[in-house]
Amino acid sequence: MLKNKTSVVFIVLSLFLMALAGCNKSVAPDVAATVNGRPITYHDLDRAIAEQFPNAPLKATPDQTTQLRLEALRALIDSSILVQRAEKEGLLASDSDIDAKFNEYKAPYTQEQFQKLLDQRKITAADLKAQIRRDISVEKLMNKEIGSHITISDADVSAFYEANKASFNLAENKIRLAQILVTPVPDGNVSNLKNNKAQNELEARNKIEMLNTRLKQGEDFSMLASNYSEDQFATNGGDVGFIPESNLDKANPDLRKLILNMTPGQISPIMHTPEGYRIIKLVAREMAGQRLLSDPRVQEEIRQEIFQGKQQTLRAAFYEVARSETKIVNYYAESVLESRDKK
Repeated sequence: MLKNKTSVVFIVLSLFLMALAGCNKSVAPDVAATVNGRPITYHDLDRAIAEQFPNAPLKATPDQTTQLRLEALRALIDSSILVQRAEKEGLLASDSDIDAKFNEYKAPYTQEQFQKLLDQRKITAADLKAQIRRDISVEKLMNKEIGSHITISDADVSAFYEANKASFNLAENKIRLAQILVTPVPDGNVSNLKNNKAQNELEARNKIEMLNTRLKQGEDFSMLASNYSEDQFATNGGDVGFIPESNLDKANPDLRKLILNMTPGQISPIMHTPEGYRIIKLVAREMAGQRLLSDPRVQEEIRQEIFQGKQQTLRAAFYEVARSETKIVNYYAESVLESRDKK
């Protein structure tokens, strides 16, 4: 009987020591964070920084470098949360989706040019395919969880119009433009859905020609602008909004003449401007005076604005819920805090 009790005590003690050893087990030194147990390595982090900021200054202070790494790691964590949610929902991109998008990227380049582009971004073809997989998966997730749940009634449109009626009364003729801008020097302050930015003049020229070809093949202007344009309007599908015709007086005379002679829906040829390469779409023209709710264009404009507002709100809420349901351990952030006591 005593022997059996001793055996039981030994087993319990052994299990306790094993559990304690498990609790004290340190994370692998190359892991910067985990998301539901899936690791994000320091290699992943350094690669993301090198890709997003290939021309970052080398004289950054230690605090600036730490802040950059914390922000980049936060973005990787955010991406992992959404991709895992897409996986859970059965919405991961298929191999055919990935291959099709990868071939679109390659299309404007020779094999040598494409390899040089990858080298400049410090990524491999496999890295690019992994990024494409994440992008498509998250897009599918957002369409299912957000876009498909947004409804806009005629009453919503009417209420919006009445609340903003003065803004539909035009003091002068206005034009609504959208644009795609590609610059030879990447700007860290602007982003697009693909995080795709030309790094030099050759890349900028090749990229704008690729986009021009895709537009001629019938692809959606706003989607291409969201994915590839390199200015603050990319988040709006390139939509600059309505501007008074008088604003064009400040523009290049050739550009002004081109825009004034365009018809709604028309897309310009590639234009080389001081900021870079542009393709402009004339979305609509509006004459001075009160725009009426009975105008289908007014209704569509209102629906788009309401949709975008609802979409932003729901995306923010969806992400916060997804994050709250995720087990995140940020080892790099912990190490930064631990270093306080060592200085």
